[in-house]
Amino acid sequence: MKVLFAGGGTGGHLYPAVAMAGELRKLVPDAEISFAGTTGGIEATEVPRLGYRLHLIPVRGLKRGRSLADLMANVGVLADFVAALGRAVNLVRRESPDVVVGTGGFVSAPLLLAAQLMGKKTLVQEQNAFPGVTTKLLATLASEVHLAFEDARKFINKTQNVFVTGNPARSFELLDSSLARARCGLHEKRQTLLVFGGSRGARSINNAVLHRFQEITASSNLFWQTGALDFERIRALVPASPYLRLVPYIEDMEAAYSASDLVLCRAGASSIAELTNLGKPSALVPYPYATGDHQRHNARALVSNGAAIQLEDDLLGDPASFKALLELLHDPERLGTMGVASRKLAHPDASRNLALQIIRLAEKH
Repeated sequence: MKVLFAGGGTGGHLYPAVAMAGELRKLVPDAEISFAGTTGGIEATEVPRLGYRLHLIPVRGLKRGRSLADLMANVGVLADFVAALGRAVNLVRRESPDVVVGTGGFVSAPLLLAAQLMGKKTLVQEQNAFPGVTTKLLATLASEVHLAFEDARKFINKTQNVFVTGNPARSFELLDSSLARARCGLHEKRQTLLVFGGSRGARSINNAVLHRFQEITASSNLFWQTGALDFERIRALVPASPYLRLVPYIEDMEAAYSASDLVLCRAGASSIAELTNLGKPSALVPYPYATGDHQRHNARALVSNGAAIQLEDDLLGDPASFKALLELLHDPERLGTMGVASRKLAHPDASRNLALQIIRLAEKH
């Protein structure tokens, strides 16, 4: 069995593919798995590091502005896409995969289209509640489309073979909360707020927490991942406290989640998958510049089901926002209800189920 994964640019597009590939390796040890990506995306370093072959295809994304400069730039992007499609056709012909799996990002479009034009089985995996351009354009011709959110279904111009399978995500087990807090160097009995904004951090979240640091630690533990770019600045401004764990990046995410009663973070698809798989209540701050404002759609899917509250990025400095956050942190009954609602949205077996679907498609080849 040969499977070609097309997707990358960011970790949000790459890591679901990596999770599926890992499950395929377990289920079919002799499967030939390779990836297609670009030199500028995270896949250029991550895929070889993980031991998979990487095929490079130069392609650029469309500019989303409406200025004359953006329109002119898109003429070149379209020309590049035609060239990338030709390279993709040659790659599919040379590799002859049984299934091509697209997870989004610039490179997935030419690979999926090439495979579809050549009669190959294709599976599209969409991480967000508001599907990306590639998913919306190429879902119609896909053998199967797998969504992370039921809310995304209304954006797909296809009714057959569309499934809500969830997002492949890192797997964690919840530990005893007191033991986890001790492992994280925090007070064992205090309510704990976990804050993160991705590996690079989130400046607006960091600034808001910085301004409310004394208020938070007066009654709670704070486990705060600042991201590498903000760490030194914040470390110089924040006084030492037995109720604070300040790090640029959390290595032991299992302990961090287990220690927390409430999570304050962005509304990225991977984070939401982890939160729901663990049944964690959250306060979500959609990144306002995300493509298609997809993080707002992701957050809405949890908020509408009672699993999260939503805070606006530009209002984080408003005292009312943090008052609502801290009131929630100290309301165990409401947190419990939100946690139950969060777990109802979980798809903990998404990676395995998607791998099984890929195998079934390959067997139909």
